[in-house]
Amino acid sequence: MDDTPENIQSFLNQKVLSFNHTSFIETDPIQVPALFTTKENIEIAGFLAATLAWGQRPTIIRNARWLIAHMGNNPIEFLQRETEDNWIVFTDFKHRTFNGTDCIYFLKALRNIYQNHGGLEQVFTEGYLIDRTVFSALVHFRKIFFELEHEHRTEKHVSDVEKGAAAKRLNMFLRWMVRTDGSGVDFGLWKRIPASALMLPLDVHTGNVARKLGLLTRTQNDWRAVEEITARLREFDPMDPIKYDFALFGLGVFEKF
Repeated sequence: MDDTPENIQSFLNQKVLSFNHTSFIETDPIQVPALFTTKENIEIAGFLAATLAWGQRPTIIRNARWLIAHMGNNPIEFLQRETEDNWIVFTDFKHRTFNGTDCIYFLKALRNIYQNHGGLEQVFTEGYLIDRTVFSALVHFRKIFFELEHEHRTEKHVSDVEKGAAAKRLNMFLRWMVRTDGSGVDFGLWKRIPASALMLPLDVHTGNVARKLGLLTRTQNDWRAVEEITARLREFDPMDPIKYDFALFGLGVFEKF
């Protein structure tokens, strides 16, 4: 492949078309929020699925579905109506280093966000509007999420971009909630954060492919790398740069590029 910017853009545009359709959902954690039609249930199921999205994808999906099933397949109603006495089933939950203590705090924090802060969309949007960046959205969300009493260990499960984290899972969640293109994959539920502001959910796959294509020079997968690769993708499509997540991820995971 000729590695001029025009040819790389054309190549990635083709790969977006290859991967950005509903068959993508069959192997992706996005299938968990796709079980729902209610906005709040899509948000909560999406956030929990994204939180667990590291490791093997079948395990991620199985554990996320377990969580949702034990919330009566109605997360918002569960958080609003079930008392914490009925949360004991989650004490033995485990996904890699995310354990029952973390799980129960996440449920408490989500309940607090919907009861006292207007919901996930409101919290992320308030943060975004501080300076109209996803960076400020992620900083504000993390502050609100951990405003209740909690064990320090749980903090590692919500990325801290102020300390340089790439925040792959949170950026993926935002892609799900914000992007809409008629393909039937991303939900496009949130209207006050524009797709143009989204940041790439950078992981080992997207990072390696981006480096092979000459789109990323930074060797660490950190927030500075997220800013670098997203800036390059905005050159290709300023309004919807993160559509290229499908291309980079698909090339890495499915095509072993």
